[in-house]
This record gives sequence, C-alpha cells and structure tokens, in this order.
Amino acid sequence: MIRAIFLLLFVGSTVSIQGQSIIDTVYTLKGRMIIYANKTWEFVEVSEFDGILNKSLDKLISKDPTLNYKQSWDNNVCFTSERKNDLGKLKDTLWLCVNDDENKDFHIPFNGIVSSRYGLRKGRNHNGIDIALNVGDTVKAAWSGKVRYAKFNEGGFGNLVIIRHYNGLESFYAHLSKHLCVPNQDVVAGEPIGLGGNTGHSFGAHLHFEIRFYDEPMNPEAVIDFEKMLCKDQNLLIHKGLFKSSTTPTNYNESAITVKKTTTKAVPVRPVYKYHKVKPGDTLTSIATKNHTTISKICQLNGIKQSSSIQIGRSLRVK
Repeated sequence: MIRAIFLLLFVGSTVSIQGQSIIDTVYTLKGRMIIYANKTWEFVEVSEFDGILNKSLDKLISKDPTLNYKQSWDNNVCFTSERKNDLGKLKDTLWLCVNDDENKDFHIPFNGIVSSRYGLRKGRNHNGIDIALNVGDTVKAAWSGKVRYAKFNEGGFGNLVIIRHYNGLESFYAHLSKHLCVPNQDVVAGEPIGLGGNTGHSFGAHLHFEIRFYDEPMNPEAVIDFEKMLCKDQNLLIHKGLFKSSTTPTNYNESAITVKKTTTKAVPVRPVYKYHKVKPGDTLTSIATKNHTTISKICQLNGIKQSSSIQIGRSLRVK
C-alpha cells in the first residue's frame, strides 16, 4: 500500500504542504486525493468554506436586495454566478481597499511587455491584459488569497488559475502550460502559481490576466500600473462605469470615478508577432529557412521539441 510520508498541517480550512510538490488532485466519493511528485498520495479533508474572504464587502452588498449579487465557491466552474451579476445596475459607489494592513502586498503576475489591452478587439470585448512571455516562465499570484479554480478550461482559457482575494476581487491567469497550485490552496502575493504557456484559444505564448468583481471583468489598468509594476492606489471605487465594455485604457480616467486623479504613462506595446500556418510538406527546417529564423527559436516560442510532429493547419509563431 502506498503511503504519503510528508506532513500535512491543517488550521481551519488552511492547508500547508511541506517537503513535497503536488502534481495532481483527484476528486473522489471519499474526498479529495492529493498526488505528490514522488507518486505517493493522501486523502485530504477540508472543512466547508463559504467563499467569503472579504466579510465587510459581502455584508454591504447583501444589504441591497435589488442587486442580489452572488459569488459561491466552486472549484469546477469558471464563473460561479453563471454571469447573472449585472454590475451595470449598481446605483451607488462601493469602496474597496485593494491593499490593507493585513494583506498589503502586491506582486506583478509577470514582468513582461503588455501586448494587448482591455477593450474592444475585432468587435468583441477583450476582458483582460495580455503579457508577453515564453513557455515555462513563472507566473505569480498578484495578491494573497485562496485558489478557487486550477485546471484546464474548455471555454478558451486553456490551463487556468483563478484566485479569490481578500480585497474582494478575483484574478484570472490563463493559457498556462502547467499548474503549480491546486484548488482551495492558500497563496500569498508573489507565490508561483503556474508556468506561462500557449494553451486554449491562444496564438503564441502569453499570459492572459483578468481582474473580476463578482464575475464581471474590469480593466486591469484601472488597478495596476503594469509599467511601474505596482497598484495605482490602495483605494478602488466600484461603480457601474468600471464594467462598460467601451471602457479602455485611453479613456478610463475620463469616465471613471477615482479617489484621486493621476496621470500614468502608457505601457509600451510589443511588436506584432509573426506566424506561419503549416502546409503539407512543411518541416521545421523549411519553416525556419523561409522565415529567416532557427528551429530552436521556433521550438522555444511554441513550447515544442525538435522531434515534435507538426499538424497541418497549425499556426506556429516564428517571430
């Protein structure tokens, strides 16, 4: 019989794991099974958690029966409210403390160039910020909180991590190549939670990062200065203007209420990526020659090996 030999410590619903990396989590009728890197396993019993990390904010929202905003705790669905929270109905402005004395740390998810911003893109709203990275780069938690979701998402996010934070927000980290955390795990700001990748509906390795309030996305640049790698203000006023699809980084400060008016520098935009669509007869050698690059560079950009087979019709990033 296989036996887990590393210590698990429980404090309420908090689980800390010492000495061994988790490689998978399996949900069974008997409970949650944690599988470690050394191929040992153990059942973990976690006390019931209601999902509320910011009690005062939840109490404030629940006072208004006309809103009926809900945010349950579910490790298996991406949006816990099933998109029923209409933040456009907000009549008042809610104050949210992004960093308080108890949870004052912030860490940029990845120090890279912003390649695509929040706002309308090809007629649809791009709900987050895209940050350039290479496959395998370490992605870190923006704020402290608890991992709500960590698995492959069929809706286009690919390998996705969602963290619920003590400030009342949730952050999304999409297109990862690997998870470094599991559902219900407590994380601190700056802790590695995944490796950068190109999974899901993604053309080229990058991190798609979102900030959501009760499942509704807001412009991450309303909260974070990605060039200076810090929060713009410890105060965030939540109002319906934050959730309009037309709100973009260039007009955000003109339409949104802020604690104090600040002027921020635009984040430089990375040059456009170049892709090659694989055709019959193509090889990595011919693709590299045609695009004036190397096989190793193509492999690095796409997270593949030189021995990998390439499917016809696949778009490979070459620059």
